[in-house]
Amino acid sequence: MNKVFFAIIFSVISTAALAQVSGLPRTGLTKSPADTLSYLNPKDYIIGGVTITGAKYLDNDILLQISKLQVGNTINLPGEQSANVIKDLYKQGLFDDVQLNVTKISQDTVYLNINVVERPRLSRLHLTGLRKGEIEDVSKKLNDKTGKIVNENLLSTTTAIIKKHFQEKGYLNTTVDIKQTKDPGDPNSVILDIAVNKHKKVMINSVTFEGNKDFSDSKLRKYLKKTRERKFYNIFGSKKFKRDKYEEDKITLIQKMQNKGYRDAEIISDTVTKHDANTVDVKINLYEGHKYYFGNIKFSGNARYPSELLTRILQIEKGQVFSEEELNKRLTGPTPNNDDVLSLYLNNGYLTIDANPVQTRIYNDTVDIDIRIYEGPQYTINRVVLKGNDVTNDKVVRREIRTKPGQKFNKELLIRSAREIGQLGNFDEQKIDPRPTNINPADGTVDLVYNVVEKPSDQIELSGGFGGGQLVGTLGLTFNNFSLRNIFNLKAYRPLPKGDGQKLSLRGQSSGRTYQNFSFTFSEPWLGGKKPIYFALSAYTQGSSTGQYYPKSSPNYNNLRINGIGVTLGKKLNWPDNYFQLNYSLNFDHYYLDNYPGYLFNNGTSYNIKLTQELSRNSVDFPLYPTMGSNIKLTLQGTPPYSLFNSINYKIATPEERYHFVEYYKIKFDAQWFTRITGKLVLMSQARFGFLGQYSKNVGPSPFERFKLGGDGMQSYQFLQGTDIIGLRGYENFSIVPEGSNLNANTNQGNAIYNKYTFELRHPVITGQSATIYLLGFAEGGNVWDNINKFSPFNVKRSVGVGARIFLPIFGLLGLDYGYGFDAIPGQPDANKGHFHFTISQSLSGGFN
Repeated sequence: MNKVFFAIIFSVISTAALAQVSGLPRTGLTKSPADTLSYLNPKDYIIGGVTITGAKYLDNDILLQISKLQVGNTINLPGEQSANVIKDLYKQGLFDDVQLNVTKISQDTVYLNINVVERPRLSRLHLTGLRKGEIEDVSKKLNDKTGKIVNENLLSTTTAIIKKHFQEKGYLNTTVDIKQTKDPGDPNSVILDIAVNKHKKVMINSVTFEGNKDFSDSKLRKYLKKTRERKFYNIFGSKKFKRDKYEEDKITLIQKMQNKGYRDAEIISDTVTKHDANTVDVKINLYEGHKYYFGNIKFSGNARYPSELLTRILQIEKGQVFSEEELNKRLTGPTPNNDDVLSLYLNNGYLTIDANPVQTRIYNDTVDIDIRIYEGPQYTINRVVLKGNDVTNDKVVRREIRTKPGQKFNKELLIRSAREIGQLGNFDEQKIDPRPTNINPADGTVDLVYNVVEKPSDQIELSGGFGGGQLVGTLGLTFNNFSLRNIFNLKAYRPLPKGDGQKLSLRGQSSGRTYQNFSFTFSEPWLGGKKPIYFALSAYTQGSSTGQYYPKSSPNYNNLRINGIGVTLGKKLNWPDNYFQLNYSLNFDHYYLDNYPGYLFNNGTSYNIKLTQELSRNSVDFPLYPTMGSNIKLTLQGTPPYSLFNSINYKIATPEERYHFVEYYKIKFDAQWFTRITGKLVLMSQARFGFLGQYSKNVGPSPFERFKLGGDGMQSYQFLQGTDIIGLRGYENFSIVPEGSNLNANTNQGNAIYNKYTFELRHPVITGQSATIYLLGFAEGGNVWDNINKFSPFNVKRSVGVGARIFLPIFGLLGLDYGYGFDAIPGQPDANKGHFHFTISQSLSGGFN
């Protein structure tokens, strides 16, 4: 009975498969070729031909291959073979309808036709429920779907891509509803209307652990940097649940446990369960295992260095908590001072050195290690190749490279060379890539290729500001890769000659006739081109006058003219180490005052001839965004002690006589330290101090070279050349005055002593060739004094705040800070509290502005 039932069903299916093609009606008068077939008595036929109809976009030959119908083969009709043809074509997901028709039967030969109705294709997507930016992001991930057949696979893939995109951002409950509409411009295409509902982000309600005995839950949670509970104290780290970040955190968790000696630690199981509509609970079941310790550590295969030396460098002792991470770091780095084992070899030519730690014995809680060394040959540098310096001349870069042909390969010098190239300021520091190449073990030679990428280094300053009761405009041009030798070569102008690493700076400030300031600076880091002798020449002229408004006889008339010129020579030192530099500067400043207020004298001529010695050490890794190293500078400055050898009686001398030749000595100390806290988060610590002294009490303090503290730290509109302007955010410009004084920001002539401390947390947003942007939070304090007996280094005016720095190659550094000053300034009620500060053209790392 069952066999008869299935035979009837099969006959019905076969009948549907072998439908009439000719289009003639099924009547008793007219018979189609299929009508001659008996479904109860199948017969074998030879395939005489196969045609395909209805296919517009698909290749007929491919469809024939899928059908497996080949001319000359035998087919049993009606039967299972015909049904399989339809089934195989349907499986491709390309058709809405498939028919297999018999068009002709001649004796034992049959002619077949496959008629198909293709599924529509996707013409475009229409996303709703998302913001414009989100639509653009999702569309980029789906742009390869256009033109494809719209089938279940396409719909499910599209849904999965959209859900994954938003799940990675914490939207675990995202829903996608897809509807198809006919494209009016193409009847065989459809438009997918995709409605996306992200719902709320799914946060982490709780993270709990099972199986942990030696590790507390709180300690384990700290290891999950990107999987944090939704608690008020979790300031850093995402509290959204992201599956990919969670998987990364699980790997990190086990690594951290293993680094604490638990080498057998593993996750037995973990679950993520729904807590409510918008939160999940994470539960991790752990196996801690035993805590292990280092046992005997020996070296084998080392011929160049004795095991005793390698053991001292390794700095791992028997009985120390076992950690593969610490072992690998001490073997291969990176370590802060590059004092790992492999660096010892790499700094002496062993380019192919390999150290493989093998756990030879594990007993109780102890692990014995055999570090198997393959030293290989020592390599000598054959060639040093420079690529990518399209503007900067080869000699400018090569003189900074410390790896020379004929020397042994040295990793430390390779890294130092990359740093020195970055310090030039002409190349993208992130893309300086020194690489060993053409390593030849046969003759022990290697080539070094320094790949660099030029970046714009010239800067323009165009600004306007209000100062001194008037509007002041500024235009400044700085060419950081100038070429003086091509000054008469018109073909080299782009817009000025470039490529020799010299610096030319031109700057003008003016408010019309009342104030003008023009300055010029030229510097050459390699005077003569053969030795690192730094040379700089500077000149300026500055004037301020109310003469066009008032006659000389008027009490409102005043006039000031300051002219100056200076020359600097410096040299890089090799002791105490080769990060030191010593500079000497000789400057001549001429002051002419005619009824001009604000100084210790109002009329007369004054000369300031000063000699400055500056000892500095700069070891920061990157000039734009330092992450490690320091920048320390000690400056000693002084004039000749005129009062010791002239015949002036300073007790009765007029101010014009007293200050005709200014005398003083000045000491400044500035230091910055950069420390990487975690990831890209960097702490900048800074300490500054300045002291202006006098040779003789009879002469009194100098009217020039004083210190002004407070505000943004910009020179801005300042008549008093030689004054050190030091910023203290959270306070008005120049508002910090000695305790008990009656001065304010407008009458402050500067002070003889100052100190300042700053702690600044920095985190980059962008670090690249086109721009460097970072955010910061700061805490700082500073104060000023006029008497060394009253100096108290920790009695400071305090402030905290946040800010941002943007470095654009053409404009230099732009900064915006908001600072809050905690300490009131007597007589200046608005000097502290909250203040915004804007800065321009100050140094990111090297300066102490």
